[in-house]
Amino acid sequence: MLGIIGGSGIYESLGFENTYEERAKTPFGPPSAPLEVGEVDGQEVAFLPRHGRNHQYDPTNVPYRANIHALKQAGVDHVVATNAVGSLRESLSPRTLVVPDQLFDRTRDRPRSFFGDGVVAHVSMADPYCPHLSEALVEASDATDAEVEDGGTYVCIEGPQFSTRAESEFYRERGFDLIGMTTVPEAHLAREAELCYAAVTGITDYDVWHDEEEVSLETVLGHAAANEESMSDLLDAVVGAVDSDCDCDCRSALDGAINTPAEAIGHENREQLKLLLGDYR
Repeated sequence: MLGIIGGSGIYESLGFENTYEERAKTPFGPPSAPLEVGEVDGQEVAFLPRHGRNHQYDPTNVPYRANIHALKQAGVDHVVATNAVGSLRESLSPRTLVVPDQLFDRTRDRPRSFFGDGVVAHVSMADPYCPHLSEALVEASDATDAEVEDGGTYVCIEGPQFSTRAESEFYRERGFDLIGMTTVPEAHLAREAELCYAAVTGITDYDVWHDEEEVSLETVLGHAAANEESMSDLLDAVVGAVDSDCDCDCRSALDGAINTPAEAIGHENREQLKLLLGDYR
């Protein structure tokens, strides 16, 4: 099953059929909202609004662990996340879609792992986005009118405030391409859950380094609404292109990554992590 994390506009544009609501309970609390499960072009898809149905969760307080756990519980094996981002490059203008291949974490107040309290795991994050799923997104763009850029580094800041000019120039000097607030810790958690995870980002502004357009909520929302149509077309095209049987390293990310011996894992930890531990411990 394909999982999509995004905003309500994306859900409404995808044309779900035979839908039902799934209220998930996870060891990490409730997700942002109940899952909407249905069919898109005959393919089963689960949709989750990252910020809640009424956008009540800011980027720091999104229940990321519960969201990813709920998707895995539902049988999802591939996740496409949509993100609104700012551009740190003149060549990447607002209303352009980008499928990033790298990220840089500048967050500080978010739980980034399912593990750490009694069970330790160290997964590889060298390639934070699944290359196979990212490639499928880029290739699917050929069937749409969307302008999609392949690759780029997404620097994730804490938010909810936008950057200062000094911060924006700092990120540009480091060679980053996109700036946003939501790909961390989703990418980390998806890897620990052994899900293929890729992002399609919609550029809404030039951040504050650019003098031509002020970064404001009004500006961001205006460009985000325009991006939603292109994103929906791209997601609709990629639904049938996802290979659930792909031989991908994401699907075995915990193999050899758990440090804690089986005999040292207590009953409470084992119950909390049983969906993730599987046959590994």
